[in-house]
Amino acid sequence: MKDPDTPTPTLGYKDAGVDIDAGEALVENIKPLARRTMRPEVLGGIGGFGALVEVSKRFRNPVMVAGADGVGTKLKLAFELGRHDTIGVDLVAMSVNDILVLGAEPIFFLDYYVCERLDVTVATDVIKGIAHGCELAGCALIGGETAEHPNAFPKNEYDLAGFAVGLVEKDEIIDGSTIAPGDVVLALASSGPHSNGYSLIRKIVDVSGADLHAEFADGRTLGQMLLEPTRIYVKTVLALLQEMPVKGIAHITGGGITENVPRILPEGCAAAVSTASWKRPAVFQWLQETGGVTGREMFRTFNCGVGMTIVIGPEHLNAALTFLRAAGESAWKLGEIEPADGAGPHVRYV
Repeated sequence: MKDPDTPTPTLGYKDAGVDIDAGEALVENIKPLARRTMRPEVLGGIGGFGALVEVSKRFRNPVMVAGADGVGTKLKLAFELGRHDTIGVDLVAMSVNDILVLGAEPIFFLDYYVCERLDVTVATDVIKGIAHGCELAGCALIGGETAEHPNAFPKNEYDLAGFAVGLVEKDEIIDGSTIAPGDVVLALASSGPHSNGYSLIRKIVDVSGADLHAEFADGRTLGQMLLEPTRIYVKTVLALLQEMPVKGIAHITGGGITENVPRILPEGCAAAVSTASWKRPAVFQWLQETGGVTGREMFRTFNCGVGMTIVIGPEHLNAALTFLRAAGESAWKLGEIEPADGAGPHVRYV
């Protein structure tokens, strides 16, 4: 029989592995970061059960465009290098660049951060990156979710997901339907592997025994090169759309040029891509040579230096390149649209 004088042990949420105080501290850290991203359409943001956003009166017949993504196993490199301040940019970039291809202006972004136990310092660094990505994209960080999963998630690790919602005028949606043989394909340079192919990248690093801290190029280490955040193209491309008609846009993500460009091509069209039109950045040369990766596999796994492609009529080529370069992009003519040789849209490397 239990001794009545023995105090009954009490348990709280923290004993189960969830620190409510840490969560509240993180929210307070996030608020000033989110405030810097606010847009006039946002009526209520961080801290409520939901965020309120009205549709801007600038749009005549708006259509919502949504995209969701994560950053994949690039996170493993962030853990290994102990650097968490840029991975949030990747998270935003993967969604806003996706909805941009339809001509959409990103309006707001929400994130989901899950970990085994909340480290407020690490989580704050991650969300600083998310807020910075939102500033680069011109969209508002209006909320998200932070979750601790004690004993159900790897220790000292976290995972990220997020989604963006944008608006586009219904009669200005870019869907590739008007692309025709004779059109030209422009390339916008990537900043590195972005957030794709990292399972293969980590395998190459592991098998080769490469030192992530060794100097690689431009005074940066191999690890810094591989963690370089995904480039966000939103402001430049939206500005281009105000200057000239654009027929199609492809975000070069998982699947590389090989798989992504055909997603915007109508039946009967193919893209002839000139591999001599650009020099692949050193990091891709290193991956291919160190990993013994075939050229075909490189182009269907990595962006190989091309982060986004834009299809326009040939009469706009010079004006488009001039505009993009003046806006700070490295841009060039990547190839041309030609009649498809065989079934379905595809890419032909020349």
